[in-house]
Amino acid sequence: MFSKILSLALSGIEAVIIEVEVDIVNGLPNVAIVGLPDSTIRESRERIRSAIVNSGYIFPPRSFVVNLAPAGFRKQGANFDLPIAVSILKASNQIDPSLPLIPMVGELSLDGAVKPIRGALSMSIALSKTKRKALIIPYANRYEASAIPDVDVYPVKSIAEAVDVLNGYAEPFRGKTGPAPLPLAAAQADMALIAGQESAKRALEIAAAGRHNILLYGSPGSGKTMLARSFPSILPELEYAQSLETTMIHSAAGKLPADAGLMTQPPFCSPHHTASDAALVGGGIIPSAGEISLAHNGVLFLDELSEFKNNVIQALRQPLEENKVTVSRANGAFSFPADFILLAAANPCGCGYLFEEDTECICVPKRVRAYYNKIAGPIIDRIDMEMLVNRVPYQKLIKQREGESSGTIRGRVIRAAEIQRERFKGSSTKSNSGMNNTEIDKYCALNDESGAFLEKILISRRLTARSYHKILKVARTIADLDSAANLERKHILEAVTYKNLQQNYESVKISAKLA
Repeated sequence: MFSKILSLALSGIEAVIIEVEVDIVNGLPNVAIVGLPDSTIRESRERIRSAIVNSGYIFPPRSFVVNLAPAGFRKQGANFDLPIAVSILKASNQIDPSLPLIPMVGELSLDGAVKPIRGALSMSIALSKTKRKALIIPYANRYEASAIPDVDVYPVKSIAEAVDVLNGYAEPFRGKTGPAPLPLAAAQADMALIAGQESAKRALEIAAAGRHNILLYGSPGSGKTMLARSFPSILPELEYAQSLETTMIHSAAGKLPADAGLMTQPPFCSPHHTASDAALVGGGIIPSAGEISLAHNGVLFLDELSEFKNNVIQALRQPLEENKVTVSRANGAFSFPADFILLAAANPCGCGYLFEEDTECICVPKRVRAYYNKIAGPIIDRIDMEMLVNRVPYQKLIKQREGESSGTIRGRVIRAAEIQRERFKGSSTKSNSGMNNTEIDKYCALNDESGAFLEKILISRRLTARSYHKILKVARTIADLDSAANLERKHILEAVTYKNLQQNYESVKISAKLA
């Protein structure tokens, strides 16, 4: 007896429809699974056997051939357990073979319970593009899968419940929101709790408003990491389209908690400095998203930037330029979105005290040059802002009053983001940091005085054309925070102060070390 059930598989972060075919053939009792399954799928034979028996059904002592079509597409994961089990029940006439072909996914426990899977949201999105508008999914994936309004989602906890859905005994799930997200104040440290560092806070506000990449560099204990950890608290919440895309990436990577709904807060990813390039970019026979893509629509924080391997830093080039990362394998190339704010922190030298007035740097010139070359390599031209963070004097620490809260700063960031949303309406550009040359000429026009002023700075500091465009983009964001229609000299002047790494290293104080 032949039977067929539809299922879905992940390809990168997208889902494709798979036909699960089961046929009973002559031969000794066996379950043969074909169609390029991975080891997880091949091992499912024993899980499925126990799950069927413990659910009150009979596993016939027959020879079953299970085909996962299309056969040329490599499949992985345990989400085929449930459709294979139901197909076996249909093929053995334990349930009505004429029941509708509702797509289903789910991993099975030995007792017949259905466990959560990766990529439920991607699967709902894939079905929404077809004529099939129903999906049977594990109960724990109900909120993310039901985020697509035109797909009827049927959450099940067991094989028996999946059979009830096919028999028409169940109603689709109508809860669309999922558990409420944590308030921002509870999720991250508040900017008001950071003593001093007003210049650094201002720089982070600008970076958040225009989605600019930023480097914080300075001595150990100056507060770089705490500033970075507080950065998400001033970011606006994700829009619906961003929320869908971000949740889809995290779900496909298996990073979304069970019973979670759509992600509403920008993600914050902080890989360790020993991470490999594959961990950042993504890897595997069928590549899954790496830290770069998990930070999409959020923040990628690289603490101790100078300690990362050079090939890892170089891997950031493509995503910083193209907002995507492409991973090539023998069975094809996979593209993952990677539009994130790069937030990096680094010590300026081995001891870390190169720019401190009250602590002498003990590094030899060779070591200072090595640190400078590591930080100021090709990646620095792709960073919009550079901020020196020095330690706050003890006297100021004990007298410091509470500063502006993250909520107050976030209000200004949201208003600036709304200005940019209106400015780039109908364009693929979403923020000032993503402006192309044509848009820079249109929205960052300078009068004669400001143009001459900026030209003088570019020549004196030997800045590149890319740095020139970065300064204009940052100046446009500063003007947006001031609700100014045109760029003024003060906006240019402030933007220039955030391109200071090379100038500080070439200062008189340390010129002897770099000689």
